Amino acid sequence: MDPGVWLNWTDKHNCSENVTRLSATSYLLCVFAGVISILTMCGNLLIIVSIIYFKQLRTPTNFIILSLAVADLLVGALVLPFSTVLYVSSCWYHRDLLCWARAIFDVLLCTCSILNLCFISVDRYYSVFQPLHYRRRMNLCVTTVTIVMIWATSSMTGFGIMVRSLNKGQSSECVVLTPTSSSFIGAVAVFFLPAIIMFIVYMKILLVAHRQARSIQSTKSGVVVKTDNKATKTLSTVMGIFMLCWLPYFLCIILRLYGGYRIPESTVVTFKWLGWSNSMLNPFVYGFFYTWFRSAVRIILSRRIHRQDCSYINLF
Repeated sequence: MDPGVWLNWTDKHNCSENVTRLSATSYLLCVFAGVISILTMCGNLLIIVSIIYFKQLRTPTNFIILSLAVADLLVGALVLPFSTVLYVSSCWYHRDLLCWARAIFDVLLCTCSILNLCFISVDRYYSVFQPLHYRRRMNLCVTTVTIVMIWATSSMTGFGIMVRSLNKGQSSECVVLTPTSSSFIGAVAVFFLPAIIMFIVYMKILLVAHRQARSIQSTKSGVVVKTDNKATKTLSTVMGIFMLCWLPYFLCIILRLYGGYRIPESTVVTFKWLGWSNSMLNPFVYGFFYTWFRSAVRIILSRRIHRQDCSYINLF
């Protein structure tokens, strides 16, 4: 079919020039986005398959990690390809519709990913501070309700922001950041509040771990110090990567609204891609720090997963 039927007659010449001018940049961006998208989908797919297949991993805590992996996989499958298409060419038929679809999926899935990260930190908090009541309180029913609430809240946030923008008649220009009051409310609810909760929770966990290590250091110094260092390294990495990926973008929202700074759109786009890359890094942070995930990946990649008794294997 003639591709010209998808374009208005008056736009054919301009689109042709645009494709020629951006060809080199477009190829590089497509390769870059393709690599990130594939890594994001493959890494999170390994977590999904591991938790679903191996019966030992079907625990309430891991189901929250499963929810996180599903959200991150969809970021790699939907948000990143849509964003690449929108940036590479402005000549797509129904581009506005694609732009709004990208915006809805972006807000929904990124919100869901961040909220899952927040609830994982809360889960770790209860496991440390209330170990005796943890198994009774964090059961499958509570975890299921938590996951449903996360996805419902994320869906309402995504569609709510889009509906409010449409009702206010805001510009349909396809950008990754629109400086409005909705953007500020979304930034506080979606990022800053969960980030504060995660920071407080992980700091308390680190302080308790360090205090326990010092209290029994005289009897088991080598083991305790090693365990304390591992806990500190894990939690510091979790919080550090999360803040590194998302903080620059959400700071742009605040600075544009209340700081009076004119931040270039290219800078905002770069920070947004940095935030999306958190979905690629989460499998490494929340997966490869666990021995069960490394064992599961080795079994999956070695094709031993086809054995009938493999789902009952001990991964710890």
